[in-house]
Amino acid sequence: MMAVLGFVAVLALVTGLIHLYLWKRLVRDTTTPGRWRRIGGIAALVLALLVPVTLAGTQAGLYWLAWPGYLWLALMFYLLVVLVVLEVPMLVARLVLRRRVVAAEPTTAAPEPVLVGAAGPTEPPAAGAVAAPDHDPSRRLLLARGAAIFAGLTATGVTGYGIRTALGPPHLDRVRIPLAKLPRSMDGLRIATVSDIHLGPLRGRAHTERIVAAINRLDADIVAVVGDLVDGSVAELGSAAAPLRGLRSRYGSFFVTGNHEYYSGVEEWVQEVDRLGLRVLQNRRQEIQARGGVLDLAGVNDLTAVGTGLAAGPDFAAALGDRDPSRPVVLLAHQPLAAKEAARYGVDLQLSGHTHGGQMVPFNLAVGLEQPVVSGLGEVDGTKVYVTNGAGFWGPPVRVGAEPQISLVELRSA
Repeated sequence: MMAVLGFVAVLALVTGLIHLYLWKRLVRDTTTPGRWRRIGGIAALVLALLVPVTLAGTQAGLYWLAWPGYLWLALMFYLLVVLVVLEVPMLVARLVLRRRVVAAEPTTAAPEPVLVGAAGPTEPPAAGAVAAPDHDPSRRLLLARGAAIFAGLTATGVTGYGIRTALGPPHLDRVRIPLAKLPRSMDGLRIATVSDIHLGPLRGRAHTERIVAAINRLDADIVAVVGDLVDGSVAELGSAAAPLRGLRSRYGSFFVTGNHEYYSGVEEWVQEVDRLGLRVLQNRRQEIQARGGVLDLAGVNDLTAVGTGLAAGPDFAAALGDRDPSRPVVLLAHQPLAAKEAARYGVDLQLSGHTHGGQMVPFNLAVGLEQPVVSGLGEVDGTKVYVTNGAGFWGPPVRVGAEPQISLVELRSA
């Protein structure tokens, strides 16, 4: 809980600064002093408070906050992105306008003679006073309003597309991965892999049912659920997770914890998932005998467990030590980052999630700074790492550039 509150505090600070920028570009720059500017300022303040209130409120069970709060978070993000991109062309446009205004100003001329009339001496009208008025303020206002309208329409369109993608059915990614140690008799062994289902305020039982049905249609040999199943307690989401009992596979269904399990009561969820028929691989491995061959399937707790005091952290030695090195080993680990340690134990393939494929472009660029593989198949120190995009979402119900996904990993003998 302390970790969540700390995250909310940091997010409140960041979103506060973002809203200050949005207020300047969307309110202050597009309005003149008066009622509409005051209304815009109040709206910016309310929306700035909505984001941290939503995160804290949903943790306290106020789920009605989720839709407005998370949708605004997505819209805020894309407004920020579009406006930042527009900063350079807007700067160029302002400089051009300024040069035109300067060019239109009259040059300094010699003093005009004083005219003497019946009413006394008078000064002639200033040269250019009417012929070359300064239109710069009104043009800059028009330019700012045009940019604000463009940003608003673009951000709304992208967010709408992202909502449709996120709430749609997960797409199937089929990938073939050769393993040098895989016996020829096990060639074609298939592992249905799913992660980041994220049952919670915005996704419930119907979401699970759809995922289970999609996995069962694959007729896989093994099912692997690689973490972040839930965002809430067993009492809140136990019924939503219940359809997992219907998962079908030839050699078993397996689960490893993700970071969100440690925010949601990890011990209760480990027991609940086990009760639903999935074997939880907590720093252990399972021997898979299939088609006359043997494969080691191992799993480690998520890296987040370190220092939480809620459960043991990942123990690669317990899961991978003292095994027959001639056998191929597939490791289930929620975060791709775990591959840096897994490679020291000669892991052939690691299956992971956690990244959501970036979920919302260009956020994937930031994810790539933390994780060695963001989406799809990669390699870390000689260990192959496959990262599935996840079947759900966290926070905004929006996916842009990273559609929800269930993956069918087919192992091939090299």
